[in-house]
Parts: sequence; C-alpha cells; structure tokens
Amino acid sequence: MASSPSVNQDEPLNSMGKDAVAENENDPEEQKTDLRSVLVTSVLNLEKLETDLYRGTHHWVPRTRRLFGGQIVGQALVAAAKSVEDSFFVHSLHCYFVRAGDPKVPVVYQVDRSRDGRSFCVRSVKAVQHGQSIFICQASFQHVQPSPLKHQFSMPAVPPPEELLTGEELIQNYLSDPNITEKFKLGLNNFLAEEVPIEIKPVNPPDFYQRVVMEPKKLFWVRARGHIGECDMKLHCCVAAYVSDFSFLTTALMPYPHLRPHFTASLDHAMWFHSNFRSDEWMLYECESPWAGESRGFVQGRLWRRDGVLAVTCAQEGVLRVKPVQSPSKL
Repeated sequence: MASSPSVNQDEPLNSMGKDAVAENENDPEEQKTDLRSVLVTSVLNLEKLETDLYRGTHHWVPRTRRLFGGQIVGQALVAAAKSVEDSFFVHSLHCYFVRAGDPKVPVVYQVDRSRDGRSFCVRSVKAVQHGQSIFICQASFQHVQPSPLKHQFSMPAVPPPEELLTGEELIQNYLSDPNITEKFKLGLNNFLAEEVPIEIKPVNPPDFYQRVVMEPKKLFWVRARGHIGECDMKLHCCVAAYVSDFSFLTTALMPYPHLRPHFTASLDHAMWFHSNFRSDEWMLYECESPWAGESRGFVQGRLWRRDGVLAVTCAQEGVLRVKPVQSPSKL
C-alpha cells in the first residue's frame, strides 16, 4: 500500500483523523453533518495500560449477547499497529476465536513484538478476559516496496449505492406490509433499535417472505457510519477489520431458506490488505461461500473501492448449527 501521513506511536490511533476534521471546524454547516465515526471515537480508541498492553471497551453487542468478532479483530489490530514504525503498514492478519467474549467486561490486549525486520515485522496479539485468552492474532506489517508485478480480478458490475436502499429502509418496507405478523414485526423493530456503527446497502437482498433458494453469494455496499476522513491507513485498516466480519458467515446460509441458525460463531478470520482506501466511503463487499459441511461454513470476501480497485481480501470459517424453520409464514 502507498505510504500516508505518519503518526506518533504514543498517540491514540483515533487522533490520526483529527487534521481532516479540523479542515471543517470553521464551517457551521459541515459541523452539523461531519460527525466523527463512533468506530474512531470509542470502539477503536484503546486505553494504554502499559507498553504493549491495552484495554478496549464495547459499543455494539449483537443479539447473541457475545462480543462481535469484528470488534475484537479491529481492536487487536489497533494494539498491534501501535507497536510498529510509521513506515510499516499491515498487509495481512490471521486470527483464531478461542472463547466467546463477555460483553460485561472490557478486553485486555497483550502485544508481543515477534519480529522486527527491514522489510517486514510481525506482531502477535492475545485478547484476554477473566484471565483467559478469548482470541489470538498474528499481524504482519510491510515497509512499502514498489514492484512491476501488479494485477487483480475485475470488480463485479453492480448498481451504485445511490440507487439502492439501506438495510434500515428495506426493513421499513417490510414493516409497512399490513399482513406482517406481530412476532416478525417485533424482530424487525429490535433490529432497527440496534446501534450498529456500520451502514450497508444490499445489492441482492434475500426475500424473507418467499424463502427462495439463492446461490451462496452476497453483494452489499458498506461503510463506517460517521466521518473518519483522510488519515493514516493504519486506522482505515482497523475499521475495515471491524467491518469485514459483519454479515459475512451468513453467506453460507443463502442456499437453505428453510433452515435457520440457532448457533453461529466465528472460528478463524484472515485478511489481506492490498491498496489504500477510505473506510468511511462506500466499498463493495463481495462475499461467497465455496463450501459448507460438518456444521461449519467457509466464506471468502473482497472489499472493492468504488473505482474498481481491490482493497482487501478476507476469509473465515465458522460454526453453523441450524434447525428447520417451523412455519412458512412471516416469522
């Protein structure tokens, strides 16, 4: 990835975007709309306890009442990035979710400086709650090295985000149906009440009523809510790590409309960062599941910039335990 403005390692990563926000401080109209993303001000703003030791808190907890995996990945990457020189940028990370996270207590992140080389450096991060590891991660950082080797796949042709409805707007359409059951309406209203710091616009949303069999492929535009701005790529990579786990594993369920999950959990997660991007601007998330079996699902994803540049590649395997849908009605 191309280099970007440097940052003092002792500063919080969320300070990386302050110059971009300062540009609009004298414009009252911009101040009304240019709200800082909660991912920057809260979720990814870790408290430093000691050298290579940080504490993270929670903003949004899924209905499973377990910590969101993307939050743990993003916070672990924040902790790792604080320990590397300004000229090094993350190019890959590989993680395992060891135990379910407890949303009632903070997470402590311990960073081990596994290797420092001239071109690459490696960091190992362990997330701890109640004295036990809940998550382990290794992240590799590279000093930018130009090369004549450069190619990528082509971005899928899809409608632009301006022509699509948000997830919330799609739910409002369902709620406007006079024939909707009270149980289904309650579930949709509960979903709307969640303060998810991510905005999505599905390209191929499933039909919850007809329960049509679909290919295990999903396309949706995604971005962080709020403003982050032009800043160090380290921060945008951490936000992308958070975003990458959202609605990812459920891609494997799309061919099975008459089954519903009663337990899902991420087992591992991997990411490769290819090009610079803005995580608060629309990116196309292309997800597919080439395999599922043995109560596990495997998914792959690509995050594309609007200009067709491949920014990030992701992969994940997770537990998927399902049971039949009890009724074909709108439940």
